[in-house]
Amino acid sequence: MIIYKKEQEIEWMRHSNEIVANTIAHLAGMLRPGITTQQLDSAAGTFIRDHGGIPSFLNYHGYPYNTCISVNDAVVHGFPSSRELQEGDLISIDCGVFKNGFHGDSAYSFAIAGAGDDVLKLMRVTKESLYKGIEKAIAGNRVGDVAWAVQEHTERLHGYGVVRELVGHGIGRSLHEDPQVPNFGKRGNGAKLLPGMTIAIEPMINMGKKDVYYDTDGWTVRTKDGKPAAHYEHSVCVQKDKADILSTFVPIEAAEAANSHLVFKYSDAAVLQ
Repeated sequence: MIIYKKEQEIEWMRHSNEIVANTIAHLAGMLRPGITTQQLDSAAGTFIRDHGGIPSFLNYHGYPYNTCISVNDAVVHGFPSSRELQEGDLISIDCGVFKNGFHGDSAYSFAIAGAGDDVLKLMRVTKESLYKGIEKAIAGNRVGDVAWAVQEHTERLHGYGVVRELVGHGIGRSLHEDPQVPNFGKRGNGAKLLPGMTIAIEPMINMGKKDVYYDTDGWTVRTKDGKPAAHYEHSVCVQKDKADILSTFVPIEAAEAANSHLVFKYSDAAVLQ
């Protein structure tokens, strides 16, 4: 069942997403070779609570951490661990916050200095595809229009692998609501988009083939060919003429640009917001 949101509910969701963005930005400032993903996760939990939120992911269906931090061939749902980040790593941070009865959810990928041009291109194209999908998240279109836009840009134009096993989703009082929002599909198919629908659009794109597997922890999803993957996510509200993006990358990109340990050049030329 799709749950449509009222104006005040949308603003509560926007506030939860602001905390998400500031949490990821806080972690972006910490990224460097030698820091562990466990240290990042602990910092995220503290930051969220200090700002009046509750980590959405913690204990969600038994998930034991505040965030999902996926490195290199880990696509999503990566377990924070004692693994130290290294030069050239690609790291995606997925974060959710619950406050005022509503969830916010967003994800962003970063490259530690030394990452190759192929990694930077993957990140740029994946980020572009997120906004291609958002452009289609308007009233009167269908979920398949969003899905097609992401797949067209990443798989058909650039030859990357679009993960099939994991999809975007509705979001609101529950972290995952109807409808599912795949990153692959046909135009004109799927649920009709109407004003007040709130969805999380999240391209999960592999440099190589689309195939993935679950690691022994039961959560971390990895590419079968061992090639890296990128992940970006926005929570948006469907409107008549243009989707209302409830999450934001502005503080994240500012922190990314200010951190000398990170590569920022892939997102120049104003790809996005």
